[in-house]
Amino acid sequence: MPGGIDPHTHMEMPFMGQESIDDFFSGQGAALAGGTTMHIDFALPVDGDLAAGYQAWEKKAEKSCMDYGFHMAVTKWNDDVAKDMEWLVKEKGINSFKFFMAYKGALMVTDEELIQGFKKCKELGALPQVHAENGDGVVEGQTRMIELGITGPEGHPLSRPPVLEGEATARAIRLAKFVNTPLYVVHVMSIDALDEVSRARHSGQRVIGEPVASGLALDDSKLWDPDFKIAAQYVMSPPIRAAGHSQALQAALSSGVLQLVATDHCPFNSTQKALGKYDFRKIPNGVNGVEERMHIVWDTMVNSGKISVMDYVRVTSTAW
Repeated sequence: MPGGIDPHTHMEMPFMGQESIDDFFSGQGAALAGGTTMHIDFALPVDGDLAAGYQAWEKKAEKSCMDYGFHMAVTKWNDDVAKDMEWLVKEKGINSFKFFMAYKGALMVTDEELIQGFKKCKELGALPQVHAENGDGVVEGQTRMIELGITGPEGHPLSRPPVLEGEATARAIRLAKFVNTPLYVVHVMSIDALDEVSRARHSGQRVIGEPVASGLALDDSKLWDPDFKIAAQYVMSPPIRAAGHSQALQAALSSGVLQLVATDHCPFNSTQKALGKYDFRKIPNGVNGVEERMHIVWDTMVNSGKISVMDYVRVTSTAW
């Protein structure tokens, strides 16, 4: 059986005033322990500069102990970004670019920027990826929760309901169709987003849907645990959903509507998570998974008879 490929990780990622605790050595060590022998990490621009971001991630990866690759995030749009994208594709072999539709004021791009980015990806033959949540809606949801006095981790999923993931997924898919480019939707977490991916694929549009291990195996019950330390461990975005969503994602993976399983591995320790003890908006978003993914998919999908061993190899390795 081949080693696994995790197509979605965040090692040493600066985020929400913190940095994810796994570096390329410790994270890769965990991956190898779990049967994954390659991962693709997301390099972030430095102050919007893609070239500087790529070089920073090259430096981080010097301690690597297994194979890796990079996607590149795009967090704003101008002529320099377009030139850097061309340089990354032609000189560095980067062929996928991620656009955040959430995290307003930090990583989020506008629809105009999204369209320009999609156009450039099409021109370069690169694959655009989206984190699909309505960022404006999330801010409104967060404000609403705080006004209601909901400050604990349960406010996180309440402020980012599935409808906001579904809306952004639909919008990204339609804009990709408008530009006539393929689209990769990362961490599909809800039935709402899944339905949009399914509808687009059945219409013949080239859309790839990526579930993650946590979304396949968990529901949101732990986010309601009265112990903050426990609940905060499960805060990620889009959120782990209520019971029923994971079963729909499993069925979609089994039928081929969703194509491959990632992790969005971005762990923060309990001290870092505690920064949001009195305001869920300050809890660093991210969970682990790079070590557990292969076992979770086997237990959830193969042992239950939902997919064959050959399909297991496909969704954990060869599909990418």
